[in-house]
Amino acid sequence: MPKAIRIHATGGPEVMRWEDVEVGAPGPEEIRLRHEAVGLNYIDVYFRTGLYPAPSLPFSPGMEGAGVVEAVGEGVDSLAAGDRVAYAAPPVGAYAQARLMSAEKVVKIPDGIDARQAAAMMLQGMTVEYLLLRTYPVQSGDTILLHAAAGGVGLIACQWAKHLGATVIGTVGNEEKAELARAHGCDYPIVYTRENFTERVREITEGAGVPVVYDSVGRDTFEGSLDCLQPRGMLVSFGQSSGKIDPFDIGILGTRGSLYVTRPTLFTYTATRTDLESSARALFDVVGSGAVRVTVNRTFPLAEAADAHRALESRQTMGSTVLLP
Repeated sequence: MPKAIRIHATGGPEVMRWEDVEVGAPGPEEIRLRHEAVGLNYIDVYFRTGLYPAPSLPFSPGMEGAGVVEAVGEGVDSLAAGDRVAYAAPPVGAYAQARLMSAEKVVKIPDGIDARQAAAMMLQGMTVEYLLLRTYPVQSGDTILLHAAAGGVGLIACQWAKHLGATVIGTVGNEEKAELARAHGCDYPIVYTRENFTERVREITEGAGVPVVYDSVGRDTFEGSLDCLQPRGMLVSFGQSSGKIDPFDIGILGTRGSLYVTRPTLFTYTATRTDLESSARALFDVVGSGAVRVTVNRTFPLAEAADAHRALESRQTMGSTVLLP
């Protein structure tokens, strides 16, 4: 019988249990997938703690995985047993050796990309795709600010933004992360523990500010991010690793230069099959071209997911981390 991480009550990493699960045969339009690698993402923490409500208890967390199709249900014509596929999509349940999944939510993995790399790139890579190409379309010559530049999303975004011709400013927590971000295309890593990132951005841009800030940190960086923007600039708040942003008076956006704030999510940008395929294709193409390198910097056994969460929450991880069933 396959095993999975199960959560019976939300809380700290210790609530995750390694248990036997019944998977069953795929229903109409479904596949049964045997995971070879599972992506680790901060959204998994949000579900584990209850910040994002799970559909029911108990549940298995995880929104991203890669593996091999074991069986297909009625009506599935585009896939067959033995196909290599990956996904980054609801519902939760990726922290499992095997699961059922809607065939519409997975894509085939191209040759040249292995399961670990695919599990590390789908959620983070498609997030970067919609951020840089669709939320605020980065143009050659833009100077952008990216928080958490040495994280999984950050390292992909640094490379992709450089490929688009942008100058990249990124915040990181220490010198080791600064070097990692720099090696992946970040022109100006700012170690926020010793520098005021708002002042440094103004210095780098000679007082002009940036047209866009990509912010996955949330509460701790919100005010400073607004102060980094040029008039009519956009704050793209796509995560909250430091906590929820406090309520604010929308009027400050006017007084600070007619600013924009948006809170996008990957699952809105990939809600249709057409958008999912387009996003995945753009990601696979930029990785296949060599312009973006996706490397797995750390792995954990899936059974030890609690340790992986502790490392993620304490900011010990850099780049992409995957869980191995």
